Amino acid sequence: MNLFEAIFSQDLLGRTAVFHAQRRISYAELRDETLLAAQALSKLGVGRGERVALLLNDSPEWIAVFIAICSSGAIAVPINMALRLDEQRAILNDCTASVAIVEAGHAKLLLSDSADKLPHLKQLVVVDREYTEEHEEEELEQEGQVVKTWSFEELMSEARARPQGSFPETDFLQPDENQPAFILYTSGSTGEPKGAVHRQSDIFYTNETYCREVLRLRDGDRLFSSSRLPFAYGLGNAFTFPLLNGQTTILCREKPSPEVIARVFTDYKPTIFFAVPVVYRLLLDEQKSHQSGSSLDCSSLRLCISAGEALPAAIGEEWEKTFGVPVLDGIGSTEMLHMWMSNHEGDIVYGSSGKLLQGYEARLLDPEGQPTPAGTEGNLWVSGASAAIGYWHRPDTTASTFVNSWVRTGDLYRCDANGYWFHMGRSDDCFKSSGQWVSPVEVEGVLLRHKGISRVAVVEDFDDDGLPCACAFVVRGEASADDTALEQGLRELARAGLPRYKQPRWYVFVDELPYTATGKIQRFKLRERLRTVQRPRSKVQNKLQ
Repeated sequence: MNLFEAIFSQDLLGRTAVFHAQRRISYAELRDETLLAAQALSKLGVGRGERVALLLNDSPEWIAVFIAICSSGAIAVPINMALRLDEQRAILNDCTASVAIVEAGHAKLLLSDSADKLPHLKQLVVVDREYTEEHEEEELEQEGQVVKTWSFEELMSEARARPQGSFPETDFLQPDENQPAFILYTSGSTGEPKGAVHRQSDIFYTNETYCREVLRLRDGDRLFSSSRLPFAYGLGNAFTFPLLNGQTTILCREKPSPEVIARVFTDYKPTIFFAVPVVYRLLLDEQKSHQSGSSLDCSSLRLCISAGEALPAAIGEEWEKTFGVPVLDGIGSTEMLHMWMSNHEGDIVYGSSGKLLQGYEARLLDPEGQPTPAGTEGNLWVSGASAAIGYWHRPDTTASTFVNSWVRTGDLYRCDANGYWFHMGRSDDCFKSSGQWVSPVEVEGVLLRHKGISRVAVVEDFDDDGLPCACAFVVRGEASADDTALEQGLRELARAGLPRYKQPRWYVFVDELPYTATGKIQRFKLRERLRTVQRPRSKVQNKLQ
């Protein structure tokens, strides 16, 4: 079965598929747009296996084009619009996309710097949401290379003018078992992004596992994800889970700031909300700034979901106490397409990633590749049928990550006697102090219980003797807070909750922490900033701004 067939069942065509920009779009309308998009791709000569990049904001066009690409046998390559221009170009060059479908205003920007050529790119399709018929086709040039540009709206209009059935759904191809359908690029939090190659069947598997077991969608559900469609997390939340089950997705082109999220909640009344931990923290901070009444109408919500990185227990507990809606934290990855562990409704242990989902296996290994003793931490490996085929044109990295049926996650975990899994950090983030391993996530969980801070990140530092120790970068809850008093309170918390070797030696107060586009802390940038600070330094007055 292809994605088109799986989504557009005849008995669902009258239902609402998408809410977007004050529009209601039915399954029938989205189906028609998908068939027209397929005709447009056919005119461009897009063939089986050809990569087509999507540089679009979350929108019905994004979904229609993605379905058309995959169901036609080509390969969709969604690219995050929030990435830097050089990062977007790097992905286009890595996947060698010959066609890119982009937002209006982005086409010339993409080709503006002749030093960064896109030698594989031959055609640009421009989506102009303020389209007029005065638009004319253009040819953009980059160092002598001509890139043909098309208007998406004109291509769709031409397709509408053709006789009905010019591209029957029977023209969509049935995928082979291991036929690539789309490439999702990792966030690149510690290095260059890699493209995980997925099949259509991977989408169906995550729907049968995570969506069926954890979300348990019901008629009338409206799903809203602050994580965007180009991410594995957002792809399931805002696209495949609602549409494969006849429910409704709420799409928003704007960056999901607290103000935008509050407006979406008020206008569209979502029943399930998906976000990363930093978004939940921002929303709670925004709520605190409204001394009287709530800034966020959560009355329609029945579930909140968190992923991307471990949700600190303090944030989950505060959210449920403040808004009365539980947060189900879990873990997934681009390589596995979505989550394979999660807390469940009525079975929540804040601070944990919940329990292993049916359909997946997990194991913990020591650095020598041997199983760790029960209850101790180890490197997490996972196995399940949603695993990517591998990385696009990276055989060595593929061989080290995908071993037989197992995928190395790069995460350190422990599993308790009740089957709850606890994230101990990334294997490349942990470090030794006094000869013993320190997990930044564990230390952060203790420090975040201080009511005077909003965020914290712990990284490896070195004392005046060059010995490793922990350093905490702290974002104040209020800009006017006294750093000396905050540090004293944090040290008291650390002494009460952590062994001495895990207690941060230094506290550095900052205005913001660096994050990837997926909301993960970029610890390597914090380590780089520490290297620019001269010693000796005080423990409070030396601040990095």
